[in-house]
Amino acid sequence: MDRIKEVDVLLEKAILVGVNLRNGEHFDYSMEELENLAEALNVEVVGIVTQNLERITPSHYVGTGKIEEIKNFYDEAQANLVIFNDELSPSQIRNLERDLETKVIDRTMLILDIFGRRAKTREAQMQVELAQLQYMLPRLVGLHASLSRQGGGTGGGFKNRGAGETKLELDRRKIEDQIAKIKKELEVVKEQRETQRKQRRKNAIPVVSIVGYTNAGKSTIMNQLLTKIGQEDHKQVFEKDMLFATLETSVRQIELPDKKTFLLTDTVGFVSKLPHHLVKAFRSTLEEARDADLLLHVVDVSNSEHGFMMEVTNETLKAVGVEGIPTIYVYNKADIASVPYPVISGDNIWISAKEGTGLEELLQMIRQHIFSDYVTCKMLIPYEQGNIVSYLNEHAAVYETVYEENGTLLTLEIKEADYTKFQKYVIK
Repeated sequence: MDRIKEVDVLLEKAILVGVNLRNGEHFDYSMEELENLAEALNVEVVGIVTQNLERITPSHYVGTGKIEEIKNFYDEAQANLVIFNDELSPSQIRNLERDLETKVIDRTMLILDIFGRRAKTREAQMQVELAQLQYMLPRLVGLHASLSRQGGGTGGGFKNRGAGETKLELDRRKIEDQIAKIKKELEVVKEQRETQRKQRRKNAIPVVSIVGYTNAGKSTIMNQLLTKIGQEDHKQVFEKDMLFATLETSVRQIELPDKKTFLLTDTVGFVSKLPHHLVKAFRSTLEEARDADLLLHVVDVSNSEHGFMMEVTNETLKAVGVEGIPTIYVYNKADIASVPYPVISGDNIWISAKEGTGLEELLQMIRQHIFSDYVTCKMLIPYEQGNIVSYLNEHAAVYETVYEENGTLLTLEIKEADYTKFQKYVIK
């Protein structure tokens, strides 16, 4: 945790370093994304150093000959930080900091720091802190040898250990205790979340979950859909053109003009090389998508790497057990991509959320997926059963109401479950 906090002070001018392993197809984009991640923390990128390698150098990540080049570039550009495009091992960080004589951070630390700053709710803050502590623990243990040498002292038992080693063990125990404490607290939150999910299932309200790469326009789509159905402004979710603008899962109830309702959830965005600990920590949040009846996979079609982004999203979803759920692929930002929109092809739709174009068509696709179990029929409800008429007016789409001699004749579209429940009033 200390290391991550230290980064804040130093984030001013950085040299980015990346290794292109065996001419990786997405290497250039990965470096561009690293620059965007740095800029998300207000870091000025003053230089980029890359190297083509067959395999990572165990001691320094880059080839040892490259160290001098990075050092010279660093001095020339008057940088105060070097950011590496992969997760570094404890020994690699130690060797690089010693040889470059500067603070070194890796991609994982950068993402954890962004998440740390963006987390607003107590749950998100706990999830990020857990990931940070889990990242720190092996790095703390990795310092074992050098810390041990700092201490002296003779005698048996505990006193025989170096002061550095004793301090390390205390730090390690503190971190392990904190990890256990946060896990326990998150377990309580998870149980509450599960209770809410059970309630939703009981109420038979369909759930539509928005997923996708960070900055694809998920929050914009949610807000535009809320505006379209006239939902109050305070229900709008935060949106901004930046990486990881929102970390919290937002849940909104959408009521359509014909009284059909569904829940729309917006999850955290994904990014390539998303730290393993972070995926694990956010598992319960991402599980919102696992219980969905339908996924809206939002894609920034204006980005030339959107195919790769879709792969990353699908792999991350698979990692948290989100599989086999019907999916609509929403190709957003079609206006910037200069492709025709709104266009529908099977379960794919091209839209511009910012312009609000294609939302009516998207809603229609959602309807077809989640309301396929609706039945259109006529029911004759006896006048003494006025409570049933009230229920149907509230929960079904009533197209016509006629007051007849024996009761109220309704022409309506109704959920299959309600159709079965009131079947004895159905007029064939």
